[in-house]
Amino acid sequence: MAVTIKDIAQKSGVSLTTVSRVLNSSGYVKEETRKKVLSAIKELNYTPSAIARSLSKNKTNTIGVVIPEINNEFYGEIIKGISEVADEYNLNMILCNTDNNIEKEVKALKLLKEQRIEGIIITPTSVEDDFNSEYLITIEQLGIPIVLVDGHVKYADFSGAFVDNIKGAYDSTDALIKAGHRKIGIITGRMNSDAAQNRLKGYKKALALNDIPFDERYVFKGDYSEKLAYKLTKEMLSMENRPTAVFASSNRMTIGCIKAITEEGLKVPDDMALIGFDRIDILNSLGMNISFVDGPTIELGTIAMKILIENIQNEEYFDTKKITIAPKLILKGSERFIKK
Repeated sequence: MAVTIKDIAQKSGVSLTTVSRVLNSSGYVKEETRKKVLSAIKELNYTPSAIARSLSKNKTNTIGVVIPEINNEFYGEIIKGISEVADEYNLNMILCNTDNNIEKEVKALKLLKEQRIEGIIITPTSVEDDFNSEYLITIEQLGIPIVLVDGHVKYADFSGAFVDNIKGAYDSTDALIKAGHRKIGIITGRMNSDAAQNRLKGYKKALALNDIPFDERYVFKGDYSEKLAYKLTKEMLSMENRPTAVFASSNRMTIGCIKAITEEGLKVPDDMALIGFDRIDILNSLGMNISFVDGPTIELGTIAMKILIENIQNEEYFDTKKITIAPKLILKGSERFIKK
């Protein structure tokens, strides 16, 4: 039978409140009484419940992590980075997946609030105005530190760790241009997301600095999914004056793009050059040398977690800190221009 603080109180002849004060090192307790309680604790071999102890202090040693795609390798590595730092500080983690759904995101935030967590790390679903009023109200009512990872919340100013998406897209498009391409397509993410907007800006910037006119026909608006990227690549391949290269704005869309190219009996880069955003380990295992923008995903997670811990420790004031990390372009040959 488990020993309770009631047993300790009876053994030491003091009140439950006094036992609680000794256990939590809070409030005044006479030294003689404190020794009596500690003696009873030792004699009864009492181990305080971590949950009960945290509740008495109104702390749970728990943070919330909200991501849009739990089965995406990109977010898996971010979680790994968060977890590594959380473990160092003995913090627990509640993970919520939103499936890129703003309603699910609001629901997740309300759930986390009920769990009395100490802070949240989140990749917001989008920056669209739909549900934004309820979204902002929900966030404001949390009253705890919030740190963003590679995404922004419209009309709000939060700390965060971000990838330089403009640079990543610029470097990719510029590499394709340097390889000889002038007709370059882009498959964007959802255009209500900050990352997608910045990757399109980087693409346009590279074209402009290389005196290549921007062609709206070569912009294919995706949603970060493999399914739509597959469909859009099929459309791209059926164009009369089709691009000779494509920049896919996410790892999932890169896979959809490759699938469509292969199904048409074509090859990368012989028939269509390709650079994707974010690493896809399975492609290396299959011997496919696809060039990609390597976002520092684990580092994003560790930085976000360190910012969150700083803000949790500073209960009086949540310092806003934004850190942007430059990605690296890894060229593996799929950017080459093959003359026909």
